[in-house]
Amino acid sequence: MKIYECRIVGLRGLLHLDGAGGLEFGRPRLRAARRWLAMALLLCAPLLTTGCGLFPASGPYSPQIMAYNGGPDAQYELVPLSPGVATVLSRRGGLKAVGSFSDRPPAPDIRLGVGDVVSVTVFEAQAGGLFIPLQAASRPGNFVQIPNQTVDRAGNITVPYAGQVRAAGRTVPEVQNDIVAKLRNRAIEPQVVISIAEQRSNLVSVMGDVNNPVKFALSLPGERILDSIARAGGPKSQGWQTFVTLQRRGHKQTVGFNRLISEPENNINVQPGDTIYVFSEQQTFLAFGATGQQGQFNFDQDRLSLAEAVAKAGGLIDQQADPRTVFIYRVEPIDILAEMGVDVSRWGNTRHVPVIYWANFGDPAGYFLATQTPIQNKDVIYISNAATVDFTKFLQFVRDITATAQDHFTLRNTINIKSSN
Repeated sequence: MKIYECRIVGLRGLLHLDGAGGLEFGRPRLRAARRWLAMALLLCAPLLTTGCGLFPASGPYSPQIMAYNGGPDAQYELVPLSPGVATVLSRRGGLKAVGSFSDRPPAPDIRLGVGDVVSVTVFEAQAGGLFIPLQAASRPGNFVQIPNQTVDRAGNITVPYAGQVRAAGRTVPEVQNDIVAKLRNRAIEPQVVISIAEQRSNLVSVMGDVNNPVKFALSLPGERILDSIARAGGPKSQGWQTFVTLQRRGHKQTVGFNRLISEPENNINVQPGDTIYVFSEQQTFLAFGATGQQGQFNFDQDRLSLAEAVAKAGGLIDQQADPRTVFIYRVEPIDILAEMGVDVSRWGNTRHVPVIYWANFGDPAGYFLATQTPIQNKDVIYISNAATVDFTKFLQFVRDITATAQDHFTLRNTINIKSSN
């Protein structure tokens, strides 16, 4: 008789081939198999409860995550969610924390530029001067208006008897004073008034996800970013998914639209040549593990807390989730961690650090902390399986093995009974 070895997690010698080549599984061997499986169950149970990875899972086992030792080889910081940590995160905010304008100059002085159309009016104190002859004493007014002219490519305008006058890059009063100085020795107490008939420099462009994209000239009082967006008809999308990019002198920065409203210091003055681009981007987070639903979820609001995010994902699965192991995966600025009291010395000059925040929903106070902790765009929420889930998987594995053996034994006996008949 040929012996056939069957290896199932170390199980051998329970199956053999009879002389006719048939598979036989006798009662003594079945009892031995059951005894062995019972022993294997007792031996493997401690391993299973520590997450030995024998069975499929939707993510890392919580002991693996919490095995963090803070050593030089650690690839992330594990930060338990405490009242102090929640306070720092809450103060930082949710979507409002997106960006900040660092360049905050005062309202600009409007200066003439190439292409601007200006009107020049020259006044004299009395007739008989350079611009007003004696025979014109009865004419109304003691001034002469020079036809409108455009600041040329060289940046100049031309005034009779004063010649070419530099205009580009200068304010209106500066140009007026320069013309007066050039006419003082020829005209009678000259005075000059310049007005801008058409402004083709000092322009600001607003485009993107706005109702009416526009390019406009700055006014003398100045404009702020929200004023400029209002000129363009306002944003098309909701504030929590709207962002504003400011491009200035080759540099650009992006700020969430709601932050412009909630933090007036970010509603900065617009400068000549600025380009304001408004765009919409749905803010999302990912949920994995023992949640009612897994996948990508939209915020659909300005501020979303951890508790609200877990609820959006269907909550914790009662038969699967370990409420003590709710994790948030995120990359944080290193100064945020330092503010929390985390030792960040081992990260050196790194500006952003991978962080796993650990929330304990098994603690009643954990839910209060979760309501204070805002979720950031692209966060990953992972809820680990309870230890008993793998134990249940192993029991099902045992049931499948014993059921297969029992079915074969029943089938073999049935065949033998029919053969004997």
